[in-house]
Amino acid sequence: MDPYSSEQFNQFQQMPPMQPPKTNGKAIAALVLGILSLMIPYVGLILGIIAIVLACLSFKEIKQRQEGGRGLAIGGLVCGIIGTALYGIIIVILVIALMAFGATDSYYDVLSSIPPLTSA
Repeated sequence: MDPYSSEQFNQFQQMPPMQPPKTNGKAIAALVLGILSLMIPYVGLILGIIAIVLACLSFKEIKQRQEGGRGLAIGGLVCGIIGTALYGIIIVILVIALMAFGATDSYYDVLSSIPPLTSA
């Protein structure tokens, strides 16, 4: 038997290369919406809430389906929480400022000092 024959090499089948696990789509969407919640004014509160919900759903799917993307989901969750908290604080400050401004009488005094119109 020839040690260099090709018969020996054909005895073993090659294993297919290992493929990385599929990345969860909701984790990607959570990260994108979380970043957008920090960047887009006025809509950031809503985008942050959606990012938090998608991140929580993606954690469950990643665990069940053995998918990748856990880091993306964590990033989306963190950015969503920060964006929601940031715009929540801004809204609270605006409401307090409007209540404080509405409590002053100076605005109404200016309107009452305008003389009435008289016809000639």
